[in-house]
This record gives sequence, C-alpha cells and structure tokens, in this order.
Amino acid sequence: MRGRARGRRRGGPAAAGAVLLAAALLGGCGLVSGSPMSDDVRPGTVGRGLPLKGADLTVTSKEFTENIVLGQIMGLVFKAAGATVIDKTNIQGTIGAREAVRTGTADGMYEYTGTGWITHLGHVEPIPDPRRQWAAVRDADRRNGIVWLPQSRLNNTYALALNAANERKYRVRTLSDVAALLKKDPGAVTLCVENEFATRNDGLPGMARAYGMSVPSGNVRRMTGGVVYTETAKGASCTFGEVFTTDGRIKAMGLTVLADDRHFFPNYNAAPEINARSIARHPQIAEVLAPVTAALDNAVAQKLNAEVDVKGQDPHQVAKEWLLREGFIKEGGG
Repeated sequence: MRGRARGRRRGGPAAAGAVLLAAALLGGCGLVSGSPMSDDVRPGTVGRGLPLKGADLTVTSKEFTENIVLGQIMGLVFKAAGATVIDKTNIQGTIGAREAVRTGTADGMYEYTGTGWITHLGHVEPIPDPRRQWAAVRDADRRNGIVWLPQSRLNNTYALALNAANERKYRVRTLSDVAALLKKDPGAVTLCVENEFATRNDGLPGMARAYGMSVPSGNVRRMTGGVVYTETAKGASCTFGEVFTTDGRIKAMGLTVLADDRHFFPNYNAAPEINARSIARHPQIAEVLAPVTAALDNAVAQKLNAEVDVKGQDPHQVAKEWLLREGFIKEGGG
C-alpha cells in the first residue's frame, strides 16, 4: 500500500468519523511541530527575484516515499524563492495531510487528482480524461478553501506488470491481451496482488468486469506489496503482478507495465494542492511551482522513488539533487 487512501464515497457517519480521525492525526502525528528547512539554496530557473521573500510557508505530505519526495521538492523550491519554510512532511494518512492544507496548518502539498475526486470529494466514478479529472477537482474543491494548481504528467495509478521472460513467452502488451490469454489458456494468467487490490472496486474486481475477465480464485495469490514485486520479477508463482505505475522497483526489477487500453484505472496525477488563503497572500506560489510540476512524469518519479526505495537514499537529498540537476535551484552563495 503506497500510503495514499483511495477509498470510495464518504458521507454521513463516515464523514464525521473522517473529521474526528483528521483531528486526531493533526494532534498526534507531527503536525503540531516541524523542522525549518536550513538548506542554503538560491534561484535557478525558478524563483528569480525572490518572489516569496518574507513569506513563512509550511509544506506537508503523506508518509509514502513518492509523496515525501514531492513535499521536499515543494519546500526547496519555496526556500530558493526566498521563503522561510517549515517541513511537516511524512504525515500518516491522506486525511491528516489533506486537513493540514484545508485548515491552514500547512500551506501546500502535492496531492493526486483521483484521490481528491474520490476520497476527499466523495465521488464514486472517476473521470477518464486526466485534464477533465483535474479541472473537476479544481472546481469542486474551491468551496473547501483549496486551490489546485496545474497537474503534472506523473500519474501514480494501478497497473499489471510482468517480467521479461513472461513478456516474451506470452507476447502481451495490454490488459485486453491478458483477457484474451485468459480465455485461451486460463492457467497462464496467475496474479500476485495485495489484499486491498483484490477487493477494491477500482482494483481487481472492477478491472475484471471492465475487461470481461473471469479469473479463477485459485489463480490469485495475495501478499504484501513488496513481495508482489519480487514474485512478479521471479515470474514463477505468478505471471502478472499488481504495481503502481511510478514505483521505482518496476525499472529496477526489469518489469514491463501493461497498457490499460480501456482506461479503467482512475487517473492519479500529482498536482499542487494549496490553501486558498495562503495563495491569496502569496500568488507567486503558482508561478514558482509551475515549471517544476511540468517536469514531473512517471519516468522521473520512478527514478526518484528508486533512489529512496532501492538505493536507500534520503528523500530530502533525492529531491534536492533532482532540482539542482534540472537547474531549478542552485546551491547558495555565488
């Protein structure tokens, strides 16, 4: 589980429970304190003229690798643009981080459009077109005091993957190809999945309905997320494995992601989610973040995630080195 909630409709008692949960998270999971970003950085291609000089900004994130790295990227960009930045990243759960931005405890974070639409705004059906999905979230969330800035191409959604040997053996490229293989040779389609994916409407059951798959229960092996990747890479106990499209282990383990050719899985494009009062005080936030967000895509995310999850590097340093390589910021002095 990547740590970002991807639940279905919330309402009534469930919504009240979410508010209570958020209050508990805000009080007990790190949002009452934070660490100043002390990096000596200055503008590169963004932040010239120090448009955020004098601003006091707090960034947050959820607790999984990718979102922490994105939170660090946001904070470092703000700092290079002249702001004093408090780092309150790595908050447990999607509700706690979201509430921090909504209430102004934090000024911004990178959130995912599908999470905003389904989990936070309570819709059941995703919008297939990624641009329209972002626009719908942006428009609907205004009433909550949240501003969504333009999204990135980074789309952290579900997918099925397989190793190189099985790709050569079965010659599948899409989920429709998997459905056809299942009808031709049911024993060839074995799946390694997490427990949650096995039961979610936007997981295996929904995918099976969308593609007309009737997967025998004995062909589905449930396991923890990390084991899914290793078993899929081995290719013995399962031909296909459930993955997240921006996970660094995909490339590190030589896996191939199959195309969702019927566009079943929701779009989870990362976009800056900013407190409305904060951006009203500091509208320059939008121009500072725009080129950085535009540079984020799945290939970048896979590389950055792998540097943390595969190589064991620190998320803050990974974020900083990427910003420096891209020329968005520079080391201080000079």
